[in-house]
Amino acid sequence: RLIGRTCLLTDKLLFNVRPDNVAVITFNNPEKLNAFSNEMLDAYLARLAECGERDDVRCVVVTGAGRGFCSGGDTGGMGGAPTTVTAVKSGLWDRIQKISQAVQQLDKPVLAAVNGVAVGAGMDMALHADIRYAGASARFAETYVRMGLVPGNGACWFLPRIVGVQKALELLWTSKFVDAEEAKAIGLVMDVYPDDQLMEKTLETASKIAAGAPISVRLIKRLVYQNQTMDLRSSLDMVSSHMTLARMSEDHVEAITAWREKRTGNYTGS
Repeated sequence: RLIGRTCLLTDKLLFNVRPDNVAVITFNNPEKLNAFSNEMLDAYLARLAECGERDDVRCVVVTGAGRGFCSGGDTGGMGGAPTTVTAVKSGLWDRIQKISQAVQQLDKPVLAAVNGVAVGAGMDMALHADIRYAGASARFAETYVRMGLVPGNGACWFLPRIVGVQKALELLWTSKFVDAEEAKAIGLVMDVYPDDQLMEKTLETASKIAAGAPISVRLIKRLVYQNQTMDLRSSLDMVSSHMTLARMSEDHVEAITAWREKRTGNYTGS
């Protein structure tokens, strides 16, 4: 059946919205360490759009089934090698690169629970998230140079912003594998958990985020990313506009009321 209007549902991508307003998206091709096909990419893009539209989704967790997060593209499911220059560019721009933009533009937090390998475009999928947590067995590598390619899924934009230019270039040029503890040391992931606790711990954080005032959470994400390319004066001007929206919202009124009444638990406003 269809997701929305255009995308066929596939069992290679699982989707679930929990009672705590956390949506879980799972790459589900475990026999190939969750290598993605065009079908999976289309479903992922559709689910991201759905998360943006649904009021009952306040935070998103992305993970992989089985022993891996994502091993990159499943060449067997990509429809064969492109035959023209235009086909190469269109294949990236019209499908996989839409994922990079969709995750960052989603005005809701996206957390990645990285279990096992995240390689090549699969590592890029993890980089898209706002926060990454790793299982103890997680391993990361940008392997494009081994195949005489350049990162096609946003690594050259995301990775330097996460680990710095120098470390990003080392990882991109050498294709070296980084284990979970080193990933934490260089700032690639926020924390490392035992494999059997990874989803539990990630969902704990996601649930806390989802319990916050939605408009505040969404505006903070927007401000943090917009501020990466703004001078201080422009930033403060934008903040004053966003603060006005927040102060006039029902979310703010509800939050103040809950604080005065010493209520705890999930945010219950809009």
